[in-house]
Amino acid sequence: MPSENTSSAQIDNVFQALGDPTRRAIVERLVDSPATVSELAAPFDMSLPGVYQHLQILREAGLVQTIKVGRIRTCRLDARALRHAENWLSERRAMWEYRLDALADHLARDKMRPGGKRSP
Repeated sequence: MPSENTSSAQIDNVFQALGDPTRRAIVERLVDSPATVSELAAPFDMSLPGVYQHLQILREAGLVQTIKVGRIRTCRLDARALRHAENWLSERRAMWEYRLDALADHLARDKMRPGGKRSP
């Protein structure tokens, strides 16, 4: 199991990579199937080197894997990094749901106590 710092750094990289709309669009495209760099670049008004830079950031975050055969580089999504981010978000959501439930219980008990403030 990776250390907390490693895991935190990995998650930081995923969120940083997904913070850019171009990279999110690339990830969304790769959900359907693997694609060549040229196919990924087609919808964008940018150079191939620009697309390569985005792909490099996605690769460093562990979101995309590339395979080069001859002159063709094909990219595919690696969902493991997304799962790490999803798990992190789920843990935070569970924590906040617990805290909000505890607050609601506290407010309900306070409302029922003598001298507690009652809403109109």
